[in-house]
Amino acid sequence: MRWWKAVGLAGAAGVVATGVVVVRAERRRRAYTPEQVREQLHVRFAQATTAAAEAESAAAPTEDASIRARARRVLQRIKGIAARS
Repeated sequence: MRWWKAVGLAGAAGVVATGVVVVRAERRRRAYTPEQVREQLHVRFAQATTAAAEAESAAAPTEDASIRARARRVLQRIKGIAARS
């Protein structure tokens, strides 16, 4: 068998395998009722909003602290410049 025939057969086998995967996924997707899909979307949305709120609340104190530290440094610089004048 020539090498190009082997490459062609491997390509055809890849196309067939991809088709099988797509068909299985489509069957699995169509097996849900609209109510089940809606329920899953609501659950995912609730999880996403909860995770976002937790991340926001966890990041808030560090942002406040860094803003305070920056403001303190700026004020010290201003005081230092005023003292030199």
